Amino acid sequence: MASPVFMLRVAAVSLLATVSMAALSVRADAQTNASRNTSGAAAPAAAVDEQDVGTPLVLDTVTVVATRTRERLVDTLAGASVVTRDDIALQQSGSVSELLRNVPGVTVQLSQDDPAQAINIRGLQDFGRVNVLVDGARQNFQTSGHGANGVFYLDPELIGSVDIVRGPVSNIYGSGAIGGVASFTTRGIDDLLRENERYGAEQKTGYGSNGSGFLSSTAGGFRIGTAADVYGQFVFRDKRPYNDGDGNRIDRTGSDLSAGLFKFNVRPAEGHTVSGTALYQDYTFENGSSTVFRSHVTSGTYTLGYTFSRPDVPWLDLSVRGYYAATKNEQRILSPSSTFQQFDADAGSRRTFDLGTYGIDIHNTARFSTGPIDHALTFGVDGVWDDVTVTDQAGGFGSAFTPGGKRNLFGGFIQDELRYNDWLRVIGALRFDSYDLDGNGFSSSGDRVSPKITVGVTPVQGIELYATYAEGYRAPSISETLISGTHPFPAFDILPNPDLKPETAHNIEGGVNISYDDVLKTGDKVRGKINVYRNDVDDYIDMVDVGAPQLTPVIPGMPASVCRYSPRLCIPLYDQQYQNIAKARLEGAELEAAYDWGGGFITLAAARTNGKNRTENLPLASAPPARIGSTVGLRFFDDKLTVGARWTYFAAKKSGSTPSEAYHLVDVFASYAYNENVRADFSVQNLFDQQYTEYRHSQAGSGLTAKGALTVRFASY
Repeated sequence: MASPVFMLRVAAVSLLATVSMAALSVRADAQTNASRNTSGAAAPAAAVDEQDVGTPLVLDTVTVVATRTRERLVDTLAGASVVTRDDIALQQSGSVSELLRNVPGVTVQLSQDDPAQAINIRGLQDFGRVNVLVDGARQNFQTSGHGANGVFYLDPELIGSVDIVRGPVSNIYGSGAIGGVASFTTRGIDDLLRENERYGAEQKTGYGSNGSGFLSSTAGGFRIGTAADVYGQFVFRDKRPYNDGDGNRIDRTGSDLSAGLFKFNVRPAEGHTVSGTALYQDYTFENGSSTVFRSHVTSGTYTLGYTFSRPDVPWLDLSVRGYYAATKNEQRILSPSSTFQQFDADAGSRRTFDLGTYGIDIHNTARFSTGPIDHALTFGVDGVWDDVTVTDQAGGFGSAFTPGGKRNLFGGFIQDELRYNDWLRVIGALRFDSYDLDGNGFSSSGDRVSPKITVGVTPVQGIELYATYAEGYRAPSISETLISGTHPFPAFDILPNPDLKPETAHNIEGGVNISYDDVLKTGDKVRGKINVYRNDVDDYIDMVDVGAPQLTPVIPGMPASVCRYSPRLCIPLYDQQYQNIAKARLEGAELEAAYDWGGGFITLAAARTNGKNRTENLPLASAPPARIGSTVGLRFFDDKLTVGARWTYFAAKKSGSTPSEAYHLVDVFASYAYNENVRADFSVQNLFDQQYTEYRHSQAGSGLTAKGALTVRFASY
C-alpha cells in the first residue's frame, strides 16, 4: 500500500496539473479584480488598503519605510519589498523564515530549537545591523552563542504586513541600520472589518502535519463611527518536533506559544489620531545539545503615538511615538553536561537574560513648492535606551558571554524629496548619530554625520532609473564590547574590547523600476525592480583569533598538562575577541518582478550577495548563498479559488563554519473563499521531501509538511 506521504504528494501534483489544464480555457478577456494582490488570495476586509494608489500587485502596495512618505512600492528609489497579509495566509507561513523566503536579498537565520529569528539583509546581520521594528518599536534582544547574535520573537499570525528596505538608504529610521530595515506591522481593525462595518469577530483554526501542530487565532473589534476603533487578538500555536527529508526526527524543535494583541485608535478631531499597541507573547520550549535547557521567553512590545495629517495643512504631517520593548528568556537546566557540572550547575539551575528597550521617534513632513519644484521636507529625532540584565546560577557562561550594561543611541535627520515635472526626482538627507555605552567599568561613546543622495530619472514612461550614495553608522553593542569569559569545552578565552570603533558603511547603488499596464492584454500589469549595489564598511566588527595558539585536550575533563606529553590528544585553539576589520565589502544584485493578467499571476525574485574581508582577503561568513524563486498562481470561479506553486533554488555555499549544499524547495497552495466570511487555505511545503540544511543552520530543515486552516468571520454594518 502506498504511504500517506506518497498519496499526498500525488494528490497535490494532480491538483496542479488539473488546474493548469483548466487554465488553458480561461477567457482571454478575464477582468482584473482591483481587490487582489500578487499572492492571488481573496482579499480580506483590510486587504483593499491604500486603493487610492493601489492595483492588484504587491509591487503597487504603499510603503513609507524608505523615505517616511507614502509612495507605491514600485516607485520607491531603493531596494524595497512588501509582504502582505494575503501572502501570509496563502503560504500558511509558520515562521518569519518561511514568510520571507522569496524576498530578494533577505535571509533569516534561526536555531531549530528556538522560535527566535534573525534577519540578514545583503549579508549584514547581528547586533543591530538590521533595524527590526514591530509597530515602530526596535527589537534589540541578543544572547551570545553559536547562532545569531540579535534575534526577535514574532508569530506570523500576528503580522499584518512586512516592509523591507535593503541597505543604509533608510538610515532615517534609526541608528545602526547599515544593512537595512525590516518593519513589521501587526494586525489591526482594518484587517478584520471592511470600511462600513461597525463590529465583528474572526476565528481561524488550523492544523499541520510533521510537527506544525495546532493553531488557533481569535480576533474581534469594533468601530465607534470614525471617532475610535478597538482591536484584540489571541493566538495559540502548538508545534512539535519535525522529521527532515530523510525521515529523521529532529529533537527539541517544538514550542508552545500563547499571545495577545490589543490596539486602539482615537480620533478626537479631524486629522488627529492617538493610537496604542500592546503585544505580549509567551513561548516555552526546550533547547541545547550537551546541556539541555527548558526555556521560557516572554516578549512584550508597547507603543503610544500621536499623528496629525490633513490635506489642507500641507506643512504639518506629524508623528510622535514612544515605545517600550522587553524580552526576557528564563532558562532552567534539564540535563547538565559534565562541563556545567564542574561549575556546580545541576538540573534545576537557572539563568535569565533580560533586555528592555525604551524608544522615542518624532518626525514631521512639510510639503511645499518653490517654483516648478515640489518638496517633501522631512525632519525628526529618535532615541533608544537599552538596558541588559543577566543573572546566572547555571555555570556562569551566560553572564560571561552576554554581559549586562546600558547603551544609549540618539539621532536626528533632515531629508528633502524634490520632484521636477514627471521625469526627475532627487532625495537628499543628512543624519546625525551619537551613542554612549557603559558596563563592567568600561565606557565608550562616539558620533557622526551620515549623508545620502538619490537621483531618479524617467527617460520614458514606465521606466525610472536611479542612483544612490548613502552612508550609515553602527555603534558597537554591549556584548561586542564587554564580552569576557572562558568558553566551555573545548576551552579558550573570549576577551573584551572597550576600544572598538563604530562601523561606517558607504553604499553605492543603482536600480531601475518598471511599471506597465495593458502589455499583452487589457487589464494586465507588469511590475519590476532591479538593484545592484556595493556596500563598503569601514571598521567592520567581527570575532577574530588573537594571541598564540594553545594546545587544548579533545577529551572533556582531561587536564591541560596532558598536552605536554601527548600532543596528539590536543588541538591548537586561539583566544577570541571582537575587533575592527579595516575594510569589508558586500556587493550584489537583486531582482523582483511580477506579471498579473487577471486569471493568474507569476512572480520572480532573485538575489546574489558576495562578502569579503578586504583587509585579509577572506570571505565574510555572513554573506548568504545566491537564491532564486518564483511563484505561479491561477484564479477561478470569480477569483474565489486560487491555486499555485512556489519554487525556490538555493545555491551551494562552501565558505564559513557551516557550509551548505545546493537544493530546491517546492511548495503548493490553494485558497478558497466560499464567501466574504468563510475561507479555507491549504498548503504543502517541501512537496518532494527534499533533504536540506540551510546555510549557517546546524540542523536539517523539515520534510514534507501539509497545512490547512479554516477562517470564519462575522461582522455587522
